[in-house]
Amino acid sequence: MNFWLWAILFGVASATGMLAQSSYQDIDQLPHRYRQRVPQDRFTRMKDAFESGRIVLDRSSEKAFVLSVLKALEISPHSQMLVFSTTSLQLSLISPSNPRALYFNEDVYLGYVPGGRIEIVSLDPELGAIFYIFDIPKETQPIRVERSERCMNCHAGEDTGHVPGLVIKSVVPGPAGGSLTAYRLGQSGHAIPFDQRFGGWHVTGRHSFTNHWGNLTGRFEAGNLITIPNPPGGRFRDANYPVPTSDVLPLLLHEHQAGFVNRVVEASYRTRTALHLSDGKLTPAQTTELDQQAGIVTRYLLFADEAPLPLGGVEGDADYKTAFLKNRRSNAEGVSLKDFDLRTRLFKHRCSYMIYSPVFTGLPLAMKQRVYQSLSDALNPGRPDTEYAYLPAAEKQTLRTLLKATLSDLPTGW
Repeated sequence: MNFWLWAILFGVASATGMLAQSSYQDIDQLPHRYRQRVPQDRFTRMKDAFESGRIVLDRSSEKAFVLSVLKALEISPHSQMLVFSTTSLQLSLISPSNPRALYFNEDVYLGYVPGGRIEIVSLDPELGAIFYIFDIPKETQPIRVERSERCMNCHAGEDTGHVPGLVIKSVVPGPAGGSLTAYRLGQSGHAIPFDQRFGGWHVTGRHSFTNHWGNLTGRFEAGNLITIPNPPGGRFRDANYPVPTSDVLPLLLHEHQAGFVNRVVEASYRTRTALHLSDGKLTPAQTTELDQQAGIVTRYLLFADEAPLPLGGVEGDADYKTAFLKNRRSNAEGVSLKDFDLRTRLFKHRCSYMIYSPVFTGLPLAMKQRVYQSLSDALNPGRPDTEYAYLPAAEKQTLRTLLKATLSDLPTGW
């Protein structure tokens, strides 16, 4: 997972004309109070039921327990991704012989290392990522969930814009899993070139990628990096995990979602900071800043910089596709933002399904209205806009119709 090292300060003129400044990155200060507020994410709302036993979990084995937790959280086991680099809180347990498994849906992420603990990242509509960790209980032991502070060292740093977000590392691990070199530092999202992705991850399934860093370890010889094949299942037993895959499609969607979450959560923190400093009366500089943030979110929603899939595309695990499409929203014609393309790009209709997710619905109104206005301008078939010229007029009209049918809070006349 990811972090970023810049400090962007908001200025607001005081009554005396002096410039007061504060950073949106002060996540524990007003107006955010990240650690003081009671989160409203999905896992926090379920935490008591896990600990009290009201949610009954299968304790017959580690794998059975993980499967039952995934079921309770409505996460498909076929979203499984296996990462063998030591880029995690439980790094002492992770290696090419004992990869870490990750699972996800649109608002909850679960990490599991055989012999280790369960890690949860759950997305709060306003605060962003909330981190928990707990032991896999033995027999009748109670479950004790703890809020993880150590996760914040990585998940609220450089790669996430210094807000609580999602991190994806791409490294070449050594024989024991430690990183030899790294790629795409401080970046996340669907624009990352494929020749910088998947380092330290297993990649399975049919695809046409030829230049990624997955399924490899390495070593240095005379100062040169030598890569060594590390095929999935070559150094560990598939039977230790819920499913035998680390499919390319979950890997691609995980990257897309991480980029979305980090940009939207940063926009949320910036907006709250600006409104707090200005007492709700934005200065021209703050207005410009929030307009720019809305433009960043809009471009990401509309896949403006998506790296094109190579010739031949990807197929995607059939069971994962079925699970992913279970909650698809469609209009009267049956069109959905979750309809796959997978030949030249991820989706047929280029507006992200993450527009329905909690982190987007929880955006401050001042930011959400800006994004909706920016979307309206971008998707106006009669309005020439070189920034979105890659979207044909017919696709723009399809997206407008679809969003109007599936979103309940669009502005009047949108």
